[in-house]
Amino acid sequence: MAFIKITEESSLYNDLEKKPVAEILEDINREDHKVADAVHDILPEITEFVSKALPHILKGGRLFYLGAGTSGRLGVLDASEIPPTYGMPPTVVIGFIAGGDTALRNPVEKAEDDPEAGWKELLAHGIDVNDAVIGIAASGTTPYVIGALRHAREKGILTGCITSNPGAPVTEVCDVPMVTVVGPEYVTGSSRMKSGTAQKMVLNMISTSLMIKIGRVKGNKMVNMQLTNKKLVDRGTRMLVEELGLPYEQAKDLLLRYGSAKKAMDAYKNGEL
Repeated sequence: MAFIKITEESSLYNDLEKKPVAEILEDINREDHKVADAVHDILPEITEFVSKALPHILKGGRLFYLGAGTSGRLGVLDASEIPPTYGMPPTVVIGFIAGGDTALRNPVEKAEDDPEAGWKELLAHGIDVNDAVIGIAASGTTPYVIGALRHAREKGILTGCITSNPGAPVTEVCDVPMVTVVGPEYVTGSSRMKSGTAQKMVLNMISTSLMIKIGRVKGNKMVNMQLTNKKLVDRGTRMLVEELGLPYEQAKDLLLRYGSAKKAMDAYKNGEL
């Protein structure tokens, strides 16, 4: 298949600055409706990656994300939400962005153009065949991502990518390409829009399904979440009320004593009070 950079194709809409705000928003929303369908089309590929990554995580392996710009920020965001949501250490899902943490808020000139930088970061974290790597690049041409995936795959490490361009170079250097064909962006080339939304959806699906399958969810509840504010303490307390049939205040005391809903449930059911 010939590589056509769909992410750089001209918008289906024109004279945007002349449109009323309501029409702009209607147009954007119309385009956003295409994203879920594009993600649905690659469910087999997402399933394949998760199924291959799961044994690695169960054996103590890690999942690394690499990206530049919006793609990198979304990877870091997804990784940073795993510890508070599922009570996992921050060393299980790790996000890298070209240019480092500075690039989370400000662009770092030419950071994404170094094909060795991503691999060096992975090596600094002691990456090996027990781990898995996902490269995130809407264009599919980012040297920072491609270089890291190429090295990782050569070392026998499980690799995947999330991109919006079929046949992009990044798809040729990984084991499981995940290509969300969302079409041209509303503002030509602005891949933080539909492409970014698709990336966020796929990352959510991958990390959430992995956390469920390694036992960090009970029923449909985040029983291992960190109790970092009043809202989450209340949520955890209500989990115990529902699961154990305890009065609210007793459930809250139990929760705070053990530090998580899961530990509190286990202690109560095992009579360890």
